[in-house]
Amino acid sequence: MVVREQPVPGLDPRIFSRSAVDPVTAQLNQAIEKVLAQTTSVHLRRPAELRAERERGEGVWGPVLTVDSARVREIPGPAGEIPIRVIAPPSPRGVYLHFHGGGWTLGAAHHCDVPNQRIADECGLAVVSVDYRLAPEHPYPAGPDDCEAAALWIVEHALGEFGTDRFLIGGESAGAHLSVVTLLRLRDRHGLAPFVAANLLFGAYDLSLTPSARGWGERNLILSTPIIEWFTEHFVPEPLRRHPDVSPLYADLAGLPPALLTVGTEDPLLDDSLFLHARWIAAGNDARISVWPGGVHGFNAFPVPIAQRSNAQIIDFLANA
Repeated sequence: MVVREQPVPGLDPRIFSRSAVDPVTAQLNQAIEKVLAQTTSVHLRRPAELRAERERGEGVWGPVLTVDSARVREIPGPAGEIPIRVIAPPSPRGVYLHFHGGGWTLGAAHHCDVPNQRIADECGLAVVSVDYRLAPEHPYPAGPDDCEAAALWIVEHALGEFGTDRFLIGGESAGAHLSVVTLLRLRDRHGLAPFVAANLLFGAYDLSLTPSARGWGERNLILSTPIIEWFTEHFVPEPLRRHPDVSPLYADLAGLPPALLTVGTEDPLLDDSLFLHARWIAAGNDARISVWPGGVHGFNAFPVPIAQRSNAQIIDFLANA
C-alpha cells in the first residue's frame, strides 16, 4: 500500500514583506508612530496616572465606550470579591470567559464592552469579562489567581446562571497570556479541561522576551521593547520569568482546546504567537494562526480592512466552536 504524504500547512513568507502591507494599514501605522512620538511613552509614566487618565477619556485614545446592556457583579476570589462584567443575550449558547489586556498593569473589563457586545450578539454567547487585580499593586500571582478563580466559578455556576455548560476562553495581549495560564492551571491543579476553544489575540507567552520582543527596540507602535520590559517588571520578578506558570511557552501544552492565535507582523510580540502556535500543535492540539501584514499590537481595534477581516474571523471561530 502506498501512503501519500499530506502537505504540512505553513505560513506564506510573503505576508512578512513590506509589499504585503496594504496602503491603509501603512498610513495608519505612520499616524500611530507620529502621534506616540509626540507623547510621553508609557514606560516613563506611573500606572495609576495612566489608569486615571484613561478613565477621564484623556490621552491619545479618547473616551472609553461602554454599553448599557453590561451588568456588573462580584464573585468570590482568593483575596476578596472579584468584579465581573457580563454582557449576555437572552438564551446564551455558551459562555465566553474574557480577560482584558493592558500588560497586567492597565486596562479594565469595561474597556472591552464594544467588541464583547459584538461577540454576545453575533455568537450568541454570554461574555463574562474579569476585572482581575493589577500590578504593581498586586504583582504575580494575584492576576492569574483571580483568573483561575473566575474560571472555576464559571465551571460551577454557568449552568445555573446562564443555562449552558459550554465554555470558551480568550483575551487580548496580557489577557491572551492569562487565558493560557488559566487553561494550564485548570488542567494541572484541578484535573479540568472544560473549555472548547481559546481565542488568543497578540499575547505575551515568554516573559523573558522572545527575539522579536527583545530586538524590537524603541520604535513605538503601541508597544516597544522598553514598554514591554516596563510591564513585565511590574508584573513578575526576573527569576520567575521562565517558570511555566508565568511563561506558558515553557509549559507542557498537551490536552488544550482548539485555538485561534491572531497577531500582526508589526507587533513586537509576533514571535510569541508564532512560537506558541508551533508548540500548541506539537503537543497534539488543534490550532490556527492568523498573521496580518502590517498589523500593530491591538490592530483589530482600528478602522482598517485587516481589522474588519480579523474580527470577522474571530466571530466565526467563536460562533462555530
